[in-house]
Amino acid sequence: MGSELARFESMYRETYGQITAYAARRCHSPQDAADVVAETFAIAWRRMGEVPDGEQATLWLYGVARKVLANHYRVEVRRQSLNVELDTEMADLYQAAPDSGVELTAIAQIFRALPDTDRELLSLVAWEGLDRQQIASVLGMSRNAVRIRLHRARRRFARALAEADVHFTSAGRLTPAEGHL
Repeated sequence: MGSELARFESMYRETYGQITAYAARRCHSPQDAADVVAETFAIAWRRMGEVPDGEQATLWLYGVARKVLANHYRVEVRRQSLNVELDTEMADLYQAAPDSGVELTAIAQIFRALPDTDRELLSLVAWEGLDRQQIASVLGMSRNAVRIRLHRARRRFARALAEADVHFTSAGRLTPAEGHL
């Protein structure tokens, strides 16, 4: 274990800059690059027995980083696709008629601007179709806490929509399409 640790530390010191530069040139943000580098070296640590010696170790790390980047891109594309689906569902929940002038992009922007906790609650209702008790189980809180937080999240979302001059009917209240909470 000691020799593997020393070998890993040596490889890390020698290649960190190269792998970081490789990731930074291919990622859209420094945070994404940092995630790719961290995952690359985590894989290297787990698979130290497979890491070749010398310059081959650097090339091996580039190969690992390449695969981590591919996974990162796949996840990002899937996340963006799910965001588009959620944005569409959110607009459907507000029953915006095509001629109502409500733009889906405005709703999507407002939704994305909400605090993470509000987006999570509203998504669990609208997208996952969960009721208060189910949400309470998912989030590890009481049903009453979910009720209060969901009420506040809906109110903040409605206020943000109103401030952006996006109007909706009371029938379009944020509830699952199949039923009410």
